[in-house]
Amino acid sequence: MRLIVGLGNPGAEYEWTRHNLGFLLIDKLAVAAGVAVKRRECRSLVGSATIEGERVRLVKPQTFMNLSGEAVACLLAKAEITDPAKSLIVISDDLALPFGTIRLRARGSAGGHNGLKSIIAAIGTNEFVRLRIGIQPEHPVSNAKAFVLEHFRKSQQTEVEEVLERSAEAVSTLLRDGISKAMSIYN
Repeated sequence: MRLIVGLGNPGAEYEWTRHNLGFLLIDKLAVAAGVAVKRRECRSLVGSATIEGERVRLVKPQTFMNLSGEAVACLLAKAEITDPAKSLIVISDDLALPFGTIRLRARGSAGGHNGLKSIIAAIGTNEFVRLRIGIQPEHPVSNAKAFVLEHFRKSQQTEVEEVLERSAEAVSTLLRDGISKAMSIYN
């Protein structure tokens, strides 16, 4: 059993924001697997699925970004997962990566991302897989908090759909062939 956690903020006002790419990818994976992510558990919306022959739980924490770790720690404990390195995949946006770029890592720091900081603090390790989706614009950002909470422009919809498709393929490859193979293809 693997937990695939997409980071984002709950509420209609955040649905199409840069900070919600994790939620958007969870929704895409759920549609492809024919499941709904709506069961309430550990302050999250959860859906069970099978992707590439692996049993997974698709998760959208409803705690808001900065408290995501509380939800993830609760779900790991309930599922009796003691080794996040083998069972946890976290999907987040990344302001340090150019828009449309994706990066898979087997472990690493929070890189300034408050959702990742919260998870690392709550579970006591940074040894878990993460898929980061770049949102960095071509121009300098003076207010990062405001930028990540802005909605994508309508003109970016096709690009967002393309990066979500590539990200979904990366998750499938990761589940089927492992992190090393997925990194060699998508990084």
